[in-house]
Amino acid sequence: MSQQELLVAARSAVALAKKHGAKDAAASASRSREVETTWRDGKIEKVSDAVSRSVTLQVYADGKYGSMSTSDLRPDALDRFVAGAVQMVRAIAPDVHRTLPDPSLYAGRSTEDLGAFDPALLEVTADARVARAKALEEAARSVKDGGRILSVSTAVSDQTVASSRVTTNGFEGAFQASYASQSASVSVKDDDGRRPEDWAYATTRKLSSLPAPELVGREATERALARLGAKKMPSGTMNVLVEARAARGLLWHLVGPLSGASLQQRESFLEGKLGSAVASRELSLMDDPLLREGLASRPYDSEGISTKRRALFEKGVLKTYLLDVYYANKLKLTPNSGATTNVLVAPGTRSKDQLTADMKDGIVITSFLGGNSNGTTGVFSLGLAGYRVVAGKRAEAVGEMNISGNHLDFWKRLVAVGNDPYLYSSLQSPSLLFEKVSVAGT
Repeated sequence: MSQQELLVAARSAVALAKKHGAKDAAASASRSREVETTWRDGKIEKVSDAVSRSVTLQVYADGKYGSMSTSDLRPDALDRFVAGAVQMVRAIAPDVHRTLPDPSLYAGRSTEDLGAFDPALLEVTADARVARAKALEEAARSVKDGGRILSVSTAVSDQTVASSRVTTNGFEGAFQASYASQSASVSVKDDDGRRPEDWAYATTRKLSSLPAPELVGREATERALARLGAKKMPSGTMNVLVEARAARGLLWHLVGPLSGASLQQRESFLEGKLGSAVASRELSLMDDPLLREGLASRPYDSEGISTKRRALFEKGVLKTYLLDVYYANKLKLTPNSGATTNVLVAPGTRSKDQLTADMKDGIVITSFLGGNSNGTTGVFSLGLAGYRVVAGKRAEAVGEMNISGNHLDFWKRLVAVGNDPYLYSSLQSPSLLFEKVSVAGT
């Protein structure tokens, strides 16, 4: 289906909802295609090509609400689907907090070119995907000490998405997006028989923005080899540098409790903290939905609310919560979009190597391995892998350890932010240096 056909389908679903007695309705029509080629140890493992299309209808009738989807968009089938949806909604309990956004929230929609769609991805051939997957493996096996490699898995994928949304109170919008991805995963043999593994990954909006497969393949092997001989080190309170790629996991634990659902259900350690310093002055987070080629860039959110740049944390101070219409109504607050887009951590001026030298002694965390973080209390304990730093120099690999604490205390221990943001994510964070962190080992 073309973009125009999707818009027509959404309009039709909304009109049918009104015809069958709904007070209000919203419909989102979408089409997507994702093609993936996976390659393992010298041969193709799997090729998949998935195409889907659907209409999701939100119905507001008699003070009640329901949301249903269908993939059968033939006119007669769509009419039957909508009639059944309206009838079903009338049978459920009322919920006065379920409403469409106020039309004023649709105003000010950005017309900037977000660089979110790459037509070149429509022309990628099966042979080109296989060649890239093969090049990823060849690069992975070309690294010195590659004789320790037990297995290499690589994957290449591309996805295109088109969507349209229409509501009965004046919203119409259409958006196209695309993604190109490549990854490599490598397992190696340790002297004690263990099989440490690691990976490298890149995803971008445009095919031309992907790094060379040689860089990704080599990085995966280098990271796996760096985990050879990992062991526990003594427990203690020490400096901890969290590598940019791993820092995203920490930050999601901080951003998650900003949601309206967490606040309304009293399950957020950030409840009542608006305007308060909950982190050190080194931490500033911006939600930027208009970042060119950002992986989550979009002119409006899933409810049609126009997206705008907003500060989440500014020099450690909590600046906003994330409120969709439903939870904003429950909390008697103004909706401002209940989800993040591109979360950007304001970078510092020093490189990861400079931060490593400056920390003197401690550990660098390259990945988190399991653990838990309680969004209600802020208490967390996270397994880690990485390496020890002695006198500002890299030392032995470490593993089977964890860091623990409470987010309300932990983020105040942030003393420096690097200049190396990890770009292949909707949460782009540089390396983060903390002091006096509780680390459990031997």
